[in-house]
Amino acid sequence: MKILIVDDEIEIREILRLWCEEEGFTVYDAENGREAVVIQRQTPVDFMICDLIMPVQEGIETITYFNQEFPNVTIIAISGGGKIGPDSYLEVASQLGAWKTFRKPLNRQELIDTIIAKKQHT
Repeated sequence: MKILIVDDEIEIREILRLWCEEEGFTVYDAENGREAVVIQRQTPVDFMICDLIMPVQEGIETITYFNQEFPNVTIIAISGGGKIGPDSYLEVASQLGAWKTFRKPLNRQELIDTIIAKKQHT
């Protein structure tokens, strides 16, 4: 399974990459939604884990675009919030097509179990 991690924080991308690679997944990463689209066009992925607050192209726009252009990609939205906290952003992401949402800091086992469960049902 191929997973694309989209987050402007390199530390988050690195830890998520480590978690996913430990499970045997192939991982790509991008620091914003614009890079994510380029990667998806070059090397299509099965899953995208996408932060919501990023420069250049933020997560809500990225999720909307992926749902229109790449509807077979399963999207997990993540957020630590911003000025209004993560819950409002995550609710919008869910309404726009994110399959699951998680607040930062992430729980490794919960995230991995969620991905594996989805993989087993497809």
